[in-house]
Amino acid sequence: MTEAPALSIDICLCTFRRPQLAATLRSLQALRRPAGLRRLRVIVADNDTTASARDLVAGFDSPALPVLYIHAPERNISVARNACLDHASADLVAWIDDDETADPAWLLQLLATARQDRRDAVFGPAIARYPDGAPSHMVKGDFHSNRPVRRGGVVQTGHTCNALVDLRNPAFRALRFDLAKGRTGGEDTDYFHRLWALGASLGICETAEVYEEVAPARLRPGWIIRRSFNAGNVFGGMARRGAGAVRVVSLVGLAGLKAGYCFAVAALNVASPTKRLWWARRGVMHVGVAAGLMRVTPKAQY
Repeated sequence: MTEAPALSIDICLCTFRRPQLAATLRSLQALRRPAGLRRLRVIVADNDTTASARDLVAGFDSPALPVLYIHAPERNISVARNACLDHASADLVAWIDDDETADPAWLLQLLATARQDRRDAVFGPAIARYPDGAPSHMVKGDFHSNRPVRRGGVVQTGHTCNALVDLRNPAFRALRFDLAKGRTGGEDTDYFHRLWALGASLGICETAEVYEEVAPARLRPGWIIRRSFNAGNVFGGMARRGAGAVRVVSLVGLAGLKAGYCFAVAALNVASPTKRLWWARRGVMHVGVAAGLMRVTPKAQY
């Protein structure tokens, strides 16, 4: 990411019937701003069939931090994400989810890492905050936090829950989220992997934190299992790109072996809810990888 004397940043977020959006917007108002910033703006894309978030968003619009409301009523998260990109005019776009709050130094940390490491996109961790009474094994396993990872020492993708992207490269600005993944999930993982394939240099800033309050409905093992399968499915689809038939078959076999190993370890840890769920989740993810390699589409989640 090239340094500029006066940058502009659009913070993009998509929403769907989330009252937590108010807390998100309040946290953005409290952000510490990078020196020399020419403009900071928030873009909110409402994916509800009705403009249910319009009034809430309007209450946060101010000269100090302009907030642009967009109604993108398709109940397809890729439609909402693309609407954000269509209206973004800044040099950089930051992404955060509508059930998260940002640390006051969040944007400063992302931008500092992007400049120092010369990255086109930087990802930070989304730290889960569990409600009182949450199952202890869920809290101990911290299954809901989302931390960016490296594969073979290289960051090949990321998530829109916490990201900063330089859009000054025309190829990057033209990229859009896949509508086919807008109801199954993983559209952001796919988007950033395609960004990496275009030549973008991706990095991680561990100190640029956002925080997510975990909803009670997400504290069930079934929710974690479904998310793991869908995540694996996206990775399987990415691995299939450009791979020949022999390569695909070998990758399916490898995913099957990994899944079998994980399920066996999960069975051995039947007395430990945390370890059992951790290994079962990994096993299901590998099943999802195999499904993605075989072009099996997961059920719609939205």
